[in-house]
Amino acid sequence: MTEEEKKELRDFIQSEIGRLKESIGLAKNTVQPVAPDNAIGRLTRMEAINSKSINEATLNSAKIKLGRLEKALRDLEEPDFGICVRCEEPIPFGRLMILPESTVCVKCIEG
Repeated sequence: MTEEEKKELRDFIQSEIGRLKESIGLAKNTVQPVAPDNAIGRLTRMEAINSKSINEATLNSAKIKLGRLEKALRDLEEPDFGICVRCEEPIPFGRLMILPESTVCVKCIEG
């Protein structure tokens, strides 16, 4: 990977990290416990609980992705960054720009 590609990838990862942190901050408000309220009906309360569960799953996925992106950013300067852990061939730059946290190339993930 060239230095220019590393810079482009670093900028992309930092941008994604910022976007995810903002998203996580906003999502934290949507996973508050659903208080029992006499003013809402049973179905509305069930919908609110369902919505909370979906939001919690989305929040957890975002936190996991954030952790992986932060690791990718730390590892970017390592000599084995961008090398497939299975076949030890370089992971194409295009794949890293889509999924910077990738540790496996497309051939190995499909095979």
